[in-house]
Amino acid sequence: MRYAVVVEKAENNYSAYVPDLPGCIATGYTVEEAEREIREAIEFHIEGLIQDGFPVPEPASIVQYIEIAA
Repeated sequence: MRYAVVVEKAENNYSAYVPDLPGCIATGYTVEEAEREIREAIEFHIEGLIQDGFPVPEPASIVQYIEIAA
């Protein structure tokens, strides 16, 4: 599966979340670390859903960049 991930700059680090998996978040001091951590968080989150008998949401979010005149 392929989930959209949003990575945001915080004051002293980066945070990442998955819109299609509510509550699935991670942080890291660099973008690369946040991406590595969110990958592990996604796997852990999905394993938990399966173990608890909940359905695993299908990826549905669409990611696009919108250009605007500055």
